[in-house]
Amino acid sequence: MMTVVGCIVEYHNLWLVLLAALLCVSGSWVTARLFLRMAGTVGGQRYGWLFMTALAAGVAIWCTHFVAMLGYDAGVPIGFDPVMTVVSLLIAVVGSTIGFMLAGSRWARFTPALGGAIVGLAIAAMHYTGMMAYRVQGIVTWDRPYLVASIVLSVALSALALHLAMRPGRHPATLMAGVLAVAIVALHFTGMTAFRVQPLLVNGSFSNPEALQTLAIAIAAMSFVIVGAGLVSYLIDDNARADSIERLRRLAMNDTLTGLPNRANYNERLDLEMSRARESKGRLALIGIDLNRFKEINDQRGHNAGDEVLRVLGQRIKGLLREDDGEFVARTGGDEFSALYRMDDADGISDLLARLEEALFKPIQFDGAEIVPGASFGVAVFPDDATDRESFINNADLAMYRAKADPLRNICFYEAGMDEKIKARRSLAADLRHAIARNELSLHYQVQTAVSTGEIRGYEALLRWEHPQLGPIGPTEFIPLAEENGLILPIGEWVLRTACLQAATWVQAYKVAVNLSAVQFVHADLPRIVMEILVQTGLPPERLELELTESTIFADRERALHMLRQIKGLGVSIALDDFGIGYSSLDTLRAFPFDKIKIDRSFFSSTVANPQTTAIIRAVLALGKTFGIPVSAEGIETYDQLSMLNAEGCEEAQGFLLGHPAALADIVSAGQIAVAGENREPKEFSTPEALKQRLQNR
Repeated sequence: MMTVVGCIVEYHNLWLVLLAALLCVSGSWVTARLFLRMAGTVGGQRYGWLFMTALAAGVAIWCTHFVAMLGYDAGVPIGFDPVMTVVSLLIAVVGSTIGFMLAGSRWARFTPALGGAIVGLAIAAMHYTGMMAYRVQGIVTWDRPYLVASIVLSVALSALALHLAMRPGRHPATLMAGVLAVAIVALHFTGMTAFRVQPLLVNGSFSNPEALQTLAIAIAAMSFVIVGAGLVSYLIDDNARADSIERLRRLAMNDTLTGLPNRANYNERLDLEMSRARESKGRLALIGIDLNRFKEINDQRGHNAGDEVLRVLGQRIKGLLREDDGEFVARTGGDEFSALYRMDDADGISDLLARLEEALFKPIQFDGAEIVPGASFGVAVFPDDATDRESFINNADLAMYRAKADPLRNICFYEAGMDEKIKARRSLAADLRHAIARNELSLHYQVQTAVSTGEIRGYEALLRWEHPQLGPIGPTEFIPLAEENGLILPIGEWVLRTACLQAATWVQAYKVAVNLSAVQFVHADLPRIVMEILVQTGLPPERLELELTESTIFADRERALHMLRQIKGLGVSIALDDFGIGYSSLDTLRAFPFDKIKIDRSFFSSTVANPQTTAIIRAVLALGKTFGIPVSAEGIETYDQLSMLNAEGCEEAQGFLLGHPAALADIVSAGQIAVAGENREPKEFSTPEALKQRLQNR
C-alpha cells in the first residue's frame, strides 16, 4: 500500500515540496502573530487584524496546496479548472475568517478549539475543492481511510493550534505556528496519498513540467509577498506599540508640567543609588526641597501662576544639573522636590545647593508681576545619617522642616536630635487639632483704657491653651503651629465667635478686640463669617474691633482692602496692629480709613529716656493726628511710660501696668464687668437684614 512518505518521495518534486513547506511554515508563523495581535485588540482595530490574519492564513494554506500540487507527478497530462481553483482560495480565506473570529472571541473556554476546528474544516474543504479543480487524463479514485484521516488530522491539529494560542503559557505564537503548519502539511500529503489515478490517455494531450514549475515558483513568490505584507504590518505595529510604550513609560516616569522625573522615577533612582553607595562604600546625599510661598502664589494669583512657576523652575533645575556627576532632581509632590547627589567630594554638595538655591530664589516674571518663590532645603547623608530607605527620606524631611521653621537660613543638614524635636512638634500639632473639641482653649481679656482718664474703653481677647499634660502653652508657640497645619481657620473662627458671644453678655457696652491671622485673609470668606457670627451672637457690630498687621494686607493688598471695606461696612472697627515694626506704609493709611493704630510693644521694652523710641512714638502719634486716626499703645508696664504717652497725646493704652490678661470670670468677680442674664433682646443692627444692607451699601 502506498504510504504518505512514499507519496512524497516517489510522486513529488522535492524542491517544490520544500518550497511549499517553507511557505507553509512562514505563513503559519505570520498568521499566529497576526491572530494573537487580533485577539488582544478591540473595536475597529480588531477587524483589521482579523482581515490580515485570515488573508495571511488563506494565502499560506492555498499556496502551500497549489505549489505542492504543481510538484505532484500524476503520470498523466494535467490541467486546472480556473473557477474551482479560485473557489478553493475563497474557501480558505472565508473559512479562516470565521474560525479565527470565533477562536478569538473568548465567549467560552471551548471557543478557541471550536474556531480551530472550523479553520481545519476550511483547510480540508479548500484542499478537496482544489483537487476537484485538478484535471487529469485518467480515472480518479480515493482511498477512503487516508481521506478520512486527512480531514481528522486537519481538524484536530487546527483545533489544538488555536487552543494553545489562547491558553496562558510561554511562546503561544510559536506553538500555534508549529501545530498549524503540521495541520496544513498533514492534510495535504495524507490527502494526496488517498489520491489514485488510473491513466486514460487521450491523443494530443500533454503537460509541460517546466511551465508548471515556473507557475509554482511564481505563485510561491506572490504568496511570500502577501504573507510578507502581513509580517511588515505586524512589525510596523509592533514598533509603533514599542514607541507608544516608551512614550507612556516616559510619561509615567516624568512630571508633565516640569519635565523633571516624578516620584516613581525618583523611588527607582533612590534604590539604585543607595545600592551603588553600599557596593562602593560611598556616600549619597538626599536633599528635600519645599517651595516657601507656593501656596500663597496659588491663592493670590491663581493656579495658572502656580503652574508657570513650576514650569520655569523645572527648566532652571534641568539646566543646572550635571548628570555625569550623579546629580538628580525629581518633582515628588505639588511644591516638593527631591535631589540626589553622589558625594565623591565634600565640596560638590555645597556647589549643588548653591546652584539650586540661586535657581529657586531668582524672580519669575508673570503677568507683569515679579514672583520670588524661594525654598527650604533639608540634607541627609547615607549612610552617615541613616542606613535604610525610610529613615533616609524621613531625616531629609526633618532637616527641611527645620530650615522652613528658621527664618535665618534656607539650608539645614540633618543632626541627631532633630527627630525627637520634630516628633514633639507633630504631636503638639495633633493635640492642637482636638483642642477645641476637648475644651482646652479659652479666652483671656486684657483691658484697654484711656491714657488721660483711666476710663475703660474695651478688652482685647487673647487665646490661651491649657494642655492636659504639658500645662499652659503660649500663643507664640501654638499659633504658628496652627497656621502651618491649617488649623488657624477653625481656631480663628472659634475665637471670634466665643469673644462675640461672651461680650454680648456684658452690661457695659465695652468693645471687644479680636486679632486676625493673615491665613484667615487668604483662605476665609471673612466678611460672611463676621456677619454670621454677629447675627448668631447678637453682638452689635459697633462693639467688635478686628486687629490685623500690615503684613497681612501686603500679602494681597487689593483683596485684603476690599474685604476690610466689606467688614467696615457692617459697622465693625478695624485696627492696624504692630505699627512701626513692619512696612509702616503711609499709602496703607491713605488707602483705608482705619479706626485705630496700635504702636507695637517692642518700642516700650527699652527705657523711656531713649530718644529714638520717643521720636518714633511722636512720629506715629503725629501720623495718627494727620490722618485723623486714634493711636493706642501696647506693652505699657511703668508709670513713666504712661506719663510719656499722656504728655505726647496718646489716647489709649494697654499693658501689665493697667491690667494683666485674665479669664472673664475673674474680671467679673473683680467688678470690672457685669454680666447680664441669659434672656436679652438683640441690639440694633444685629438682624441679618440690617447687616446685609450695610454690606450691600458699602
